[in-house]
Amino acid sequence: MTTSEMPTGPLSGVRIVDLTSMISGPVATMLLADQGADVIKVESLSGDLVRGAGPNRAGITSTFISSNRSKRAIAVDLKTPAGVEVLRKLIKTADVLVQNFRPGTIERMGFGEDTVRELKSDIIYVSISGFGEKGPFSHQRVYDPVIQALSGLASIQADGETGRPKMIRTIIPDKTTALTAAQAITAALFSRERTGEGQHIKLAMLDTMVSYLWPEGMSGFTLVGKEVKSARAQLSPDLIFATQDGYITAGAMSNIEWQGMCTALGHLEWLEDERFLTTNDRAVNVTARLTMTGDVLATNTSAYWLERLDANGVPCAPVLSREEVITHPQIVANDLIHESDHPIAGRIRQPRPAALFDKTPSAIQRPAPGLGEHNAELLTELGYSVAQIQGLSDDGVIVGMPDPE
Repeated sequence: MTTSEMPTGPLSGVRIVDLTSMISGPVATMLLADQGADVIKVESLSGDLVRGAGPNRAGITSTFISSNRSKRAIAVDLKTPAGVEVLRKLIKTADVLVQNFRPGTIERMGFGEDTVRELKSDIIYVSISGFGEKGPFSHQRVYDPVIQALSGLASIQADGETGRPKMIRTIIPDKTTALTAAQAITAALFSRERTGEGQHIKLAMLDTMVSYLWPEGMSGFTLVGKEVKSARAQLSPDLIFATQDGYITAGAMSNIEWQGMCTALGHLEWLEDERFLTTNDRAVNVTARLTMTGDVLATNTSAYWLERLDANGVPCAPVLSREEVITHPQIVANDLIHESDHPIAGRIRQPRPAALFDKTPSAIQRPAPGLGEHNAELLTELGYSVAQIQGLSDDGVIVGMPDPE
C-alpha cells in the first residue's frame, strides 16, 4: 500500500502508537491494523527482539512478519531528548497508546499516563502486563509458560496417568491476551465516541487466562461450598482417537449426538447403559465412555469412521498435521491462506484477517515493516523538514538515512 492509499476497515481513521514488543501487544495492535487502524510501531534502535528470534529470511523472522503486518514503523532512541520529542509529537496525533513494559518502566521513561494525557487528553492509554501492577509477582519478567503455570492451564493439561502438569505447545496466554486487548481497545474507542473521554485500560496476562479458563476449566470452583478440586474430565482421556491409519476426533454431548455416535459405532446397546443415559451421566463416566469409543474406532480407517460419524450427525474431523491444514478443502473453501511477496522476506504465506466485514472489509494493509522503515515518512507527517530528519539520522537518534524525497 502506498502512502496515498487509505487503509480499509472499520477502524480506518484511528491512529495507534504501539510501544509494545514480543507477542501479546504486537498481535493486539496488528489485529486493529488489519481492521484499518494506522498503527505506528515505535522501536528502539535495536528493534523488537522478535525481529531476530526464530526462522528468518534476509534478517526478518516469520514470527515478526505474522505479528506486525499492516503497521508502519519508526525506530528512535528514546534515551535522547530529540527522540523523546519525536514520540511526544507522535502521541499528540494518536487516539490510542499501547505499552507492555513491566510496571513502572513507562513512568521512568517519562511517558506515564498523566504525562501522556497532558499531550492528548482523550487518548486511550493501554497497559499490558504479565501479573498486574501490584502483588508478589508484579516485578517479575514474564513469558507465556509462566502464565500457563500460574493460571492453572498447565494443571488442566495434566497427564491422565501420572497427573504431571503439561504445557500447551503454543503460546495461548500471549495470543489470548492479544485478543482481549484488541476487544477492550475497540470498546474504549466506542465509549469515547459517546462520552468524548479517553481512559486507561489495564490488562494482565494472568487475569486474562484465569477468566478465559473459568467457564469449564475452573468450573469446579464456581459453586461456593460445593467445590470440586479437579473437574472429572480433567484427567480423563482426550478426544483424540487412533484409527487404523491415523487419528480423528469425535464428540457427542447432546442425547441426539450420543444416539448418532452409538449408531455410527454399531453399539446401540450403549444407549441403554445406565452409565450413559444422560449428558451428566456421560460426563461422570467420561473415562469409560471414551475408552470404549476409542477401542471401536481403532478397528477401521479414519475415512471409514468419519463418513459414518458425519452421516449420523456426530461432530468429527481428521486430526491434521500442520502441513495438511494449509491445503485442507475447508481451509481452501474459506479462502483463508494467502500468498504474497514481502519486500524483505520474499514469498510468504499468511491467513487473512479472520473476521469478515461486509461493509468495511478488513485486509492485510501492508507487509510487516523493516526496522525504521517509515522514519522519513512519519517524521515528515509530524512536520520535520528534510534537513531536520537528516540531522536526527546523523546524530543517531533514528535508524538509517531518510528517503531522498
